[in-house]
Amino acid sequence: MAGIYIHIPFCKQKCSYCDFHFSTTFHSYREQMLSSIREEIVLRKEYLPIKNLRSVYFGGGTPSLLNPSEIKEILDLIRGHYELDITAEITLEANPDDLSETIVHDLRSAGINRLSIGIQSFRNEDLKWMNRAHTAEQALDAVNLSRSAGFDNITVDLIYGLPGLELPDWEDHLQKVVSLDVDHISAYCLTIEERTALQKWVKTGSIKPAGEDLQSEQFDLMVRFLAAHGFEQYEISNFARNGKYAVHNSAYWTGESYLGVGPSAHSFNGNSRRWNVANNTRYIHSIGKNNDWFEEELLSEKDKWNELILTGLRTAFGLDLKQLSTLRPLSDQFSDKIDEFSRYGWIRRSHDKIYLTPEGKLMADHISSELFIT
Repeated sequence: MAGIYIHIPFCKQKCSYCDFHFSTTFHSYREQMLSSIREEIVLRKEYLPIKNLRSVYFGGGTPSLLNPSEIKEILDLIRGHYELDITAEITLEANPDDLSETIVHDLRSAGINRLSIGIQSFRNEDLKWMNRAHTAEQALDAVNLSRSAGFDNITVDLIYGLPGLELPDWEDHLQKVVSLDVDHISAYCLTIEERTALQKWVKTGSIKPAGEDLQSEQFDLMVRFLAAHGFEQYEISNFARNGKYAVHNSAYWTGESYLGVGPSAHSFNGNSRRWNVANNTRYIHSIGKNNDWFEEELLSEKDKWNELILTGLRTAFGLDLKQLSTLRPLSDQFSDKIDEFSRYGWIRRSHDKIYLTPEGKLMADHISSELFIT
């Protein structure tokens, strides 16, 4: 099966740590952007080699800035031009401050069946320097409102490794998120991206980033705490219970095809990757008229090999060595590395698959890079 990702490049305000593609001054061309996104959906209906859609994902940006009627219009268009499975996961990323009692009911009516709520932190002092538009209290309310509206598939996003967030603070975050009774949690370590306000503050010394040791301690605490509360770490940053894996994101990690629509969106069809221009004006003016709104690359044997390693090792599904060997035979050097990492206790092997151990997950990037073809 395949999926569609729809990038909505609108935000109320710019988070201090974010380097995603979005605009906070979109009101004058909002309708043009949505019209262009709808046009691309129709234009690219032949892109996916597998016609049955298992997921639709509204990401951003802040897709919860769309009206439920606009979301329904996009979903109706997809149903009219694609084979959307009756059990498809349809996700909307949402900020807590956008979710009122009326809105969550209308989102369900529009066809959304999964909400991804960007909480990030339960401390208002963190949310303030992050320049988030919501408060900790709104975060709690948003999840409870969504539950009351009938959403039984909710995921929340958290960030660890925040400046000033000590281990007891992080444990309190984990306790709060577990008490919300959600079945999926995505938790990412704060990274200091280029050309962000956070990078400037770190450089000037006005914010002191968390050290690597503390980040590792928070990661280890998270894994143990969530496991004790019934969550499976099925990908390094993602935890689910009751089998509620993220269908759409799992497709990225298992190499399934997906179509990306909207400015800066990426697509993959098994043999090539394609990415749209990260410029709203150029996207709107060029869509359907020429090839200036996207770039494309054919994947080499090396690209496919490296991507299998990178994605396979991150998940509970493991790296399939048989699948890897269809690209090229496993060399003695590769086997020696596997043996070396096994001795370190970083990986374990079961038949023709290898998996990262808890210790190995802290070394995931290093292990992957050592197994890459360069």
